[in-house]
Amino acid sequence: MKNKLIIIILFTAASLSATAQTGKPEATEVWAPIPRVVTAAEKTGAAPSDALILFDGNTLDEWVLTNDSTLTRKWNVAGGIITVDKKAGDLQTKRKFTDFQLHIEYRIPADITGSGQARGNSGIFLAALPWGAGGYELQVLDNYNNKTYVNGQAGSIYKQSPPLVNACRKPGEWNAYDVVWTAPRFNDAGTLKSPARVTVLHNGILVQNNTVLSGDTPYIGQPQYRKHGPEPIKLQAHGDDSKPISYRNIWVRNL
Repeated sequence: MKNKLIIIILFTAASLSATAQTGKPEATEVWAPIPRVVTAAEKTGAAPSDALILFDGNTLDEWVLTNDSTLTRKWNVAGGIITVDKKAGDLQTKRKFTDFQLHIEYRIPADITGSGQARGNSGIFLAALPWGAGGYELQVLDNYNNKTYVNGQAGSIYKQSPPLVNACRKPGEWNAYDVVWTAPRFNDAGTLKSPARVTVLHNGILVQNNTVLSGDTPYIGQPQYRKHGPEPIKLQAHGDDSKPISYRNIWVRNL
């Protein structure tokens, strides 16, 4: 009986395999539209050919202070990096984006002081909103050896989704985020049609895997959605007393 059962299983598998191979291979080949050519950068983290350079190490031409459109006070640019000016407030892009791929690098000062949330705190708002919590924040913080609530540590979608792992490098070393952002969509009446989603690699390690957001990322209270369209990307000037962090090599690809 056992041998008969094995024969039946093998015969069934062979029959299914034969069925799957019938017909012409051309029937399932797709030849158009042809994907456009994008030239990859030779150096890891460098911008590909179709990227918009948001910071090239020299100027803040693509940026504006959130509370001062004239940029009469600027974050410091020197040595190819931007250093946060906490007194000047947040910095955001002049352009607005919907879905995108973002690369950005940050460095916590080697002599950083403080603990918990007051240790190199900043944030990358993937869509800056002019109300409430200010948008959807990917946390920037020193968590190389610094404990805080897990949905507020580096790599988290603030107060919503902890990172899958802690991939932080030690203070003084550069960290990199690579982000794929899908903005939320809204119906004409303002109701949510589809939520925001984000995938994040921190220093090349997956920390957010197609995470679905419940809304914006408030410090106090529950997340919520309000209708909006394309929005700027914003870098946060957090109000703690620790030394300010720096950013470099920022580019974006519209998707």
